[in-house]
Amino acid sequence: MIIKLFLTDVDGCLTDTGMYYSANGEEMKRFCVYDGMGMVLLRQAGIPCGILTSEQSLIVNARAEKLKLDFLYLGVGSKVNPKCLTKLEAAQEICVKLGIGLENVCYVGDDVNDIDLLSAVGYPCCPPNARPEVKAIKGIKVLKTPGGQGAIREIADEILKVQSKK
Repeated sequence: MIIKLFLTDVDGCLTDTGMYYSANGEEMKRFCVYDGMGMVLLRQAGIPCGILTSEQSLIVNARAEKLKLDFLYLGVGSKVNPKCLTKLEAAQEICVKLGIGLENVCYVGDDVNDIDLLSAVGYPCCPPNARPEVKAIKGIKVLKTPGGQGAIREIADEILKVQSKK
C-alpha cells in the first residue's frame, strides 16, 4: 500500500491527552519533537501531512504553522457543534484536492470521534493509549509508542522505510 497523505488527531496522538493550564488560565499542550520531525520527514518525502481536530485551538494552529503542515482542520468532528464537518468529511475533502482515495491515507486517531475515519482509511493507526473502541477497529495498527511521546514518529519512520523500498 502506498501512503499519499498522512493525517493525525491532536490530543492523545500528538499530545499526551493532558490539558495544562497556567495560573492565569492559559491553556498549554505538550508536543513531542520526535513527532514533529516525523511529519517533517514525511513532507520531505513528498507525503502531505495534516491535522484534523475537534478543538478550535491557537496552540494547534501554531504547531501546524511551525511544522509547515499542508492541511489543518480545526473544529472538525466536534460533538459540541454537530453542524461542523466530520473528520471523515474533512479527509474526503482533502483527498479530492489531492486526487487520491482514502485507501492511500494513513490516519492516527485515539478516541470515538476518530472511529468513522479510522474505519475508512487504508492505513488506520492508534497509539496504545487509545480508547478500547478504537483499538477494536478491524485492521488497525496499534503503535508501541504512547501518544505525545513519539507515536507519530514511530509510524512515520515505518511508512518511510516501507515506501523507500518501492
